[in-house]
Amino acid sequence: MFGGGGGGFDPSQLQQMMQQFGIDMTELDATRVTIETADGERLVFDAPDVTRMDAQGQQTYQIVGDPTTEATADEPAADTAASEAIPEDDVTLVASRTGASAEDARAALEDTDGDLAAAIASLE
Repeated sequence: MFGGGGGGFDPSQLQQMMQQFGIDMTELDATRVTIETADGERLVFDAPDVTRMDAQGQQTYQIVGDPTTEATADEPAADTAASEAIPEDDVTLVASRTGASAEDARAALEDTDGDLAAAIASLE
C-alpha cells in the first residue's frame, strides 16, 4: 500500500507524513524500563530504545530491547542476593571487562547498586 519497490518511505518522508496526520514521535533517553504483569512477572529492559508517539491526544510507548525476568515484590526472593536483582548479563560483562571472578563482579555490582561503570572502575 505504501511506497513501491525499495522498501517504502525514507525516514524524512515518513516523519513528514506522520506530522500531516498529527502524529508526533519522540525518542526517549531511557536507561531502564520495568513492566509488572498481573501474573507477578516483572520484565526489566536495561538500556532500551524507547519511542513515544503522540496521536489524537493519546500517548503510545514502544520499547525495543531484551528484557530480563525478575520476581515482583509480592514473590518471596530465594535469598538476599536474588532480591538485589543484579542481571546475570551484567555480572558476566563486569567479570569479562575486569578479569574478576563472577562472585567479585556481583559483589561490586551490589556495592554500586547495579552501576556497571562504577562496578568496573572499582575492580580495575
